[in-house]
Amino acid sequence: MVNIIYKEGTNINAEELSQLFISSGIKRPSNDLNRLQRMIENSDIIFTAWYQEKLVGIARAITDFSYCCYLSDLAVSLEYQKSGIGSELVRLLQEHIGEEVSLLLLASPTAMDYYPRIGFEAIDNGFKISRKR
Repeated sequence: MVNIIYKEGTNINAEELSQLFISSGIKRPSNDLNRLQRMIENSDIIFTAWYQEKLVGIARAITDFSYCCYLSDLAVSLEYQKSGIGSELVRLLQEHIGEEVSLLLLASPTAMDYYPRIGFEAIDNGFKISRKR
């Protein structure tokens, strides 16, 4: 079993986040470091998972701390997936936001089977306006 350390806060930089996104396979603007830095700075909650000095997982969220929380990123490096890191990051996030706050996310089509296994339920009553870039 790998010894993973979990941390709360924006203790990461855009380069580390870019490498994590690339190594996890998640589709994000990995080459736009300025945008990634803004994503870090404007998050309300970030939990990270570390193996030694390497960032291997992240849960990044936006919330009002009262009613809803949007989990905008849940990413784990491919080599560390299926070891419980993602579910632990979600557990830490849920513990942090408390029982009054709903946790929402938009899932990648490849992760649709994963989220129900860690406690999410599928919903049909949503809408979106897609980003242009």
